[in-house]
Amino acid sequence: MRRSRRPWAAEAAAAVLLLALGTACGSRLPESDFENRPDRAPTRTGTAPIRVGIIASATSPVGGDAFTGPRDGAQAWFDRLNARGGIDGRPVEVRVCDDGGSGVGNNTCVHRLIEEDRVVALVATTALDYAGASRVSRARVPDIGGQPIGAAYDTWPHLYSVYGSLAPRDGTTGWDGRQYGGTEVYRYFKREHGARTAAVVSYNQAASAAYASLVERGLKAEGYRVVTEQVDFALPNFRAVAADLKEQGADLVFDAIDTHGNARLCEAMDDAGVEVTAKVTNVQNWTSTVPEDYKDAPRCRNALWATGSSRNHQDTGHAAVREFRDATERLGTRSQWQLEGWAAARWFTDAARSCAGTGVTRACVDAYVNRGEGYTAGGLLLPVVFERLAEPPGTRRTCLSVARWADGRGWVSQGDMNSTCFDVPQLSYRP
Repeated sequence: MRRSRRPWAAEAAAAVLLLALGTACGSRLPESDFENRPDRAPTRTGTAPIRVGIIASATSPVGGDAFTGPRDGAQAWFDRLNARGGIDGRPVEVRVCDDGGSGVGNNTCVHRLIEEDRVVALVATTALDYAGASRVSRARVPDIGGQPIGAAYDTWPHLYSVYGSLAPRDGTTGWDGRQYGGTEVYRYFKREHGARTAAVVSYNQAASAAYASLVERGLKAEGYRVVTEQVDFALPNFRAVAADLKEQGADLVFDAIDTHGNARLCEAMDDAGVEVTAKVTNVQNWTSTVPEDYKDAPRCRNALWATGSSRNHQDTGHAAVREFRDATERLGTRSQWQLEGWAAARWFTDAARSCAGTGVTRACVDAYVNRGEGYTAGGLLLPVVFERLAEPPGTRRTCLSVARWADGRGWVSQGDMNSTCFDVPQLSYRP
């Protein structure tokens, strides 16, 4: 029974936040550029460091810390690992590269890490424009636990997103250029909370509108009455949206807008007296900064729900979460993306330890990650699997991690993610 999932929210988060920043084509280099690669080189022994790379769009056009969570979580794991002796006595040396959120910068990072630093693997990649993905694939460098902001992780072999993939990954995205996503989020709120009317708020901008259309299709497939609200990107009138949400009696509110827009929408909803079952957000906004981000919207703030494929970063009843929180205390704030970056680094570590007999090479690490068994990072992730199905699945059993924000308590888990599961249709879309 497959229980891993490829959430639409994760696939489209970049489109929601970036609003019109597209992905570029990968570089095209001759195969001779990748001769003498480390997976064919003799194994280093003794206490020599094991080198890994992390690519993060830390200074992207989105700004600030939008894409640094997975990087910070991965680094925290490796810091603790090295403090405890590393991998069989060998420290992990982390090389971090900020690609600036551009395709050119991404190719530069890929070149530096793979061909100059000769890393064994990439870990927790979070790239706004993963232009160098094909280059990573041709070099057969395992890219472990990356965030699928674009389509690269459903296109190229040797790239392993933190959510898994069933696509052929033969150089063509998904199946004949189409990807598939399930309706489990909408099924959850309908079945568990009796929701029947859902609103989808978007900007009058191509990427935002496209994602809103995708959400609308999923909601309608689950039998919802859907209310669509679109605002001007430059001068959004959220007051008008809030007034209509109240008149329409929306149970749920989904959005295809950025964090700042969400905060303003929530303020308008509070001012208009809008009460909903859930204001649903995605894993990227599943952070401890909610009180600051939504400081002027207490009612809407306490209606925030987040869904994803990893265990709530505040679930301190779980030993693996407690370890994560202990190691990231210095960061000040915590997020779900940090936890997923931590899980990605743990994944690499488990792969490297499996190579004790043959040496930590790219090929050995890749074989471990690609072995077809569900990986959970000690219970932090829903089982992550990689299969190359010739045909896309029509339906799939998928599971869901759900949390709700409550002032004074933070993100409160709603049930267990390994048992919150649904058999749902898989709807196609073009990324």
